Amino acid sequence: MATFTSPGPLLFQLGPFAVRWYGLLIASAVLVGLVLSTRLGRARGIDPGLIADLLPLMVLGAVVGARLYYVLLEWRQYSADWPSALAVWRGGIAIHGALIGGTLTTVFYCRWRRLRFWPLLDVLVPAVALGQAIGRWGNFFNSEAFGLPTDLPWKLAIPAANRPPEFLAQLYFHPTFLYESLWNLGVCALLLLLFRAAGRGRIQLPAGAMSCIYLMAYSSGRVWIEGLRLDPLCLVGVPPFCSGGLRMAQLMSLVLIAVGALGLWWLYGRRRPLPDPSGVVA
Repeated sequence: MATFTSPGPLLFQLGPFAVRWYGLLIASAVLVGLVLSTRLGRARGIDPGLIADLLPLMVLGAVVGARLYYVLLEWRQYSADWPSALAVWRGGIAIHGALIGGTLTTVFYCRWRRLRFWPLLDVLVPAVALGQAIGRWGNFFNSEAFGLPTDLPWKLAIPAANRPPEFLAQLYFHPTFLYESLWNLGVCALLLLLFRAAGRGRIQLPAGAMSCIYLMAYSSGRVWIEGLRLDPLCLVGVPPFCSGGLRMAQLMSLVLIAVGALGLWWLYGRRRPLPDPSGVVA
């Protein structure tokens, strides 16, 4: 049905100036995310200028968090050449680190601008899911973050230089980038449908509910997709994690599912608002 073959990480190069697919995809995700979150924010009475000011800071915090998270867990790769830890364009970022960095940046921004955290985050998470769907194609162009060998009609061709030594004889692998991209598109569609239903009064979505649903929906897909990947992040020296056991991304996903479920129980079970880390009282 479909065989995916990457054209390479470079879009074009003029002398020392190079444009990489990964950078273009991140820039596209930011632009699309800005348009979507601005529209949703306007529907909730949030000044579009506030979102436009936050988004570059949020992206910066997400990139720093994603790289720091990855480097800390893969320090054995960088200990002999630590300046290479700054080379984000070579790949090696972790989405869970991006979520942590982006969330902390949003908390600080809300404290600075005296904004309520949860209403703002609720209009951002659909754009985050859409941005993740776009950004995952960076793994395709870099020929990274692929899954186990497969003979399925849909498959990803990986160059020999990017294959693990034990799989040099294999050519085709699970396109896990595609699985997660499609999953994230579905998460974005779900959140938008809920947002629209709430706007028409069909359902009640208290502040923070959208964010909790995003955590549970995104993380549910990540649990099974991560099980297919050949390059999981592991806790070095902790036997249960990897070596056939649980991967770090699966552990973090399970934690986030529990956090999201706890948040929904607090909102709908106890009928109480979520504590706001910004310190602003409604």
